Formats: sequence, C-alpha cells, structure tokens
Amino acid sequence: MTVDVAIVGAGPVGLAAAIEARLAGLSVVLIEQRDGTIDKACGEGLMPGALPMLARLGIDPAGHPLRGVTYHQGHREVTHRFRGSAGRGVRRLVLHTALSDRAAELGISRVTAKVVQVEQSATSVSVAGVTARYLLACDGLHSTVAHLVGLTEAPALARGSSRPRSRHKRYGVRQHFAVAPWSDLIEVYYGRDAELYVTPVSDTEVGVAMLAGQGTSFDDAIAAEPFVAKKLAGAEPVSTRRGAGPFRQRTRARTAGRVLLVGDASGYVDAITGEGLRLGFAQAQVAVACIAADQPADYEKAWRVATRDFRILTTGLVTLATSAFRFAIVPLAARFPKLFGLIVERLAR
Repeated sequence: MTVDVAIVGAGPVGLAAAIEARLAGLSVVLIEQRDGTIDKACGEGLMPGALPMLARLGIDPAGHPLRGVTYHQGHREVTHRFRGSAGRGVRRLVLHTALSDRAAELGISRVTAKVVQVEQSATSVSVAGVTARYLLACDGLHSTVAHLVGLTEAPALARGSSRPRSRHKRYGVRQHFAVAPWSDLIEVYYGRDAELYVTPVSDTEVGVAMLAGQGTSFDDAIAAEPFVAKKLAGAEPVSTRRGAGPFRQRTRARTAGRVLLVGDASGYVDAITGEGLRLGFAQAQVAVACIAADQPADYEKAWRVATRDFRILTTGLVTLATSAFRFAIVPLAARFPKLFGLIVERLAR
C-alpha cells in the first residue's frame, strides 16, 4: 500500500491529523495497534480555541459548556471567565467517536498493527507494511516512532547521580462520577500533595483528574478538598480510573527526514494548563500544511511558533507548582487578577 501520508496513532490528535490531510487532498492511512474507541487519562476540557479547530474539520462533539477557570487553595480563590466563546467539557470517548466517524466518512483507511520499525529513503517512509511519502507520528507521550528515528532525548542526570532528575516527574489519574455539575467552570484545587481538576462533561457527569507525584492517593487527594469531597459523597463512579505520565517528555527535534512528530509525541511539558488537545490539533494543522507543500523542514519552525506560549507559560507554572513557592500561585493570581486573566486567555485561545 502506497499513500501520501501514514499516521501512527489513532487517538484524537492522530485522527485530527488524518482528517486534515484528507481535506487537503492527500491519501491517508492510519496505523494503530488498538481496536475500537480509545480512552485515556485526560482532563477532558476543550479550551475555547479548540472548538473552531474541530469545527473546520466538521466535528461538533456533545458535552457541557465551560465558561472559565477557577483556582482554589484553602479559603482563597480566583476566577476568570472566558471572553467571547466558551469551551466545552467532552468525554474522551465521545470526542474519539466523533473524530473516528468523521474519518470513516472521509474514507480514511486503517491498518491494525504495532510499529516496530521505520525505514526511510530519499522519497518515502515504510512502516507496518505501508509506504508513504511522509509519516506523522501521533503516538503519544512515549512515542515509539520518535524513539525509532532517534528523536527522543534522554532525561538529564542530576550531578553525581546515575538516576534521572525527578523534579518534574508528575503523573495524572482520572475518573468520572455520576453527579450533576455544580459549576460551568473548570475548577482547580491546589492541595498539599496534589492538584485536582474538576470538569463538567455532561449534564449528569463530572470528570475529576489529579496531577501529582507518582504514588499519590487519588482518594486522599479528594478527601483533602472538603468541598469536592462533599459534592462527590455518594456519587457513583461511572468510569474506571486511568493513569498517565510521567508528563515531562523531551525530543531533540520534531523532524527526522520524512518523519514529523505531532502532539504529545513531539515533546510535552505538563497537563497543568489543560490545553493539550488544542495544542495537538494546532500541530496537526501546521504539519499537514508543511507536507502538502512538500516542505517538511518548515515544520520545526512552525511547531515552535504553535507551541511557544504553551512551553513558556507551562514551564513557569510547573516550576512554581513543584517548588517551595507552590502555595504562592493562587494568592498571586488573586492579587493580580488581570494578569491571571491574560495568561488564561492566552492559553485558552
């Protein structure tokens, strides 16, 4: 089989990239080792900037309006309501189904296979029995393709230590509960050992995601936030708990010949800002534009432009969140609400 674009990874970003490529008139094959709808630990908040990206792909997933973000820490809180259009809380399974249906509607082919080798020539890439002019690696945080083409970067070692530096090793856990949302905001709770993100995803469900160091108890993190614990008391869990991480992933570059890394596979800082999907959709758009123009080398610069705000602001927030100044974040945001609002809007759009 020979096509214009092979895409490894059929999660939301891989599907979005496939749809982008098909709408650009390119022939596409999706390669994914898992069958059916793919779930993942995810905060599930689509920022306002993500919805127009999905709309131009012909997708409008059902969910719950998100009109802003509020941060809580003890008795302190600060809230910013989005200017203009709202975001949307969408179950990961709902989003994946909407993207999969659109891909099928456009006649995008699929191959069920595990990628174990990537071969390149001057004019093509071969992977899992597919030969393509270009390959987009959309296979997530621990990208097999990025490793196979030599783009993964080993973790930095602490001085005098044989172990990787663990300062930024943060993990996520997510579960849904059958309870009507009590807010139209993404609620963030800064606790002693973890951050909780509560996102309404329908009229009858909320998703709760925890960001913390490995081994932190999800139940203890909820119990440490009395308001959340009270709201969830007696609420039936309606999904299994899922984990993800560590989030901090680095890559040497975003291209290797005819292979382009897209989404989390291209390198990731942290889920603290909740804009991973918006960012992935933006990368898919610019990656397809570069290969449609037969200019894959342009992707590195386009990627840096598309991810610049995320990298700078998220790195700063994670540095604070994992330092002795962790508990200064909410007081500072409350003291400077205009600055807080500017940062939220910059990331949301």
